[in-house]
Amino acid sequence: MVAEAGGSIRIGRNCIVFENAVIRATSRHDCSIGDHCIVGPNSHVVGAQIDAEVFVATGAAVFHGAQIGQGSEVRINGTVHLRTRLKPGSTVPIGWVAVGDPAQILSPDQHEAIWAIQKTLDFPGVVYGVDRTAPDVMKTITSRLSDALGIHRSESGC
Repeated sequence: MVAEAGGSIRIGRNCIVFENAVIRATSRHDCSIGDHCIVGPNSHVVGAQIDAEVFVATGAAVFHGAQIGQGSEVRINGTVHLRTRLKPGSTVPIGWVAVGDPAQILSPDQHEAIWAIQKTLDFPGVVYGVDRTAPDVMKTITSRLSDALGIHRSESGC
C-alpha cells in the first residue's frame, strides 16, 4: 500500500488483500475500501472508492476516481476505468471493461465504443494534470512523474 503525499488509504474491517495486490492513493485521489471486501492477487486499486462487500478478483484494475457500489464484483482481469461509477450489485465479467458514469460494461472486443467514452474521461488530465492535446504530453508526464518519484532514490540504493 502506498499513499503519495497528500493522499490517504482507508481499509475497512475484515478485508482481505492478497499477495501482489497494489492499493494506492495519490495526492489527487484518496483510496477507500469498505468492510468485508476482497482484493485478489495481482490486482490494483488506485485512488478509488470501493463500498462494502465488493470482490475485486485476480488481475483486476480499478482506476482513479472510480466508485464501486456495495456487493459488486470485478471478476478476473476486469477493468473499472477512471471516474467510472458501478451501481451496487454490478458485475464486470472476466476481462471486460466498465467505463463511464453510470458505467457501461463492455467486452474487450468493443474497443471503439470503450474509447469513445474513455477519451472523455480524460486520463492524462485527471491523473497527471496534463492536457492530452498539449505538445510533448508524454515528455511532460514522464518528467513530472520522474521528479515526484525521485524522492525514493535513497530507498532503493540507487
